[in-house]
Amino acid sequence: MGIRHLYLARHGAADAFGEPTDTGRRQANLLGKRLATVPVEAVWHSPLHRATASAHEVARHLPDATVAEAAELIDHVPYVPSAAETPPSWIGFFDGYDEAEAAAGHRIAQSLSARFATPSDPSQSEDTHEVLITHDYPIAWLVRHALDAPPARWLGLNSSNTALTVIAYRPNLPPTMVMFNDMTHLPADLRWTGFPNTPVP
Repeated sequence: MGIRHLYLARHGAADAFGEPTDTGRRQANLLGKRLATVPVEAVWHSPLHRATASAHEVARHLPDATVAEAAELIDHVPYVPSAAETPPSWIGFFDGYDEAEAAAGHRIAQSLSARFATPSDPSQSEDTHEVLITHDYPIAWLVRHALDAPPARWLGLNSSNTALTVIAYRPNLPPTMVMFNDMTHLPADLRWTGFPNTPVP
């Protein structure tokens, strides 16, 4: 039975208009170099430009991989928790999310899980390797899903730009978290999260 390997990465750094910066292009290039030894069949990316551009930069190092958009990888809030589920410091973040908007985001998250967070067909003997270039929240959602944690636990799972998260899916077994937010391919000056600047070991 083949193992489905997902290599998840947040897009490279971008400006306020979603245009990749020189830093973002460097980050994506280094991620591509890191993945060059992996037999990647496909690089999937969010429809947003910062992810699309990062995916094509990564794919320059993966000549055998197809590159395609996946609507499920769009940046979205995957689950708006109830008041009882929400940590006090997050309460203000969800101001303005009405029920319809929250439900739409959760439908995208469920579609994301259904499409990617599944094992390969049990009849398939070969392993598969897919790269997903997406955004912070979808990665957090897929990690939460892999750990079978409560839906609200996507909160606080932050991914740095082009950091690598790897999840393996085997038929009839729970998913395996191989690594999360690994930045060893990035020099210290490129290990940026977009969140408050704190020392990273």
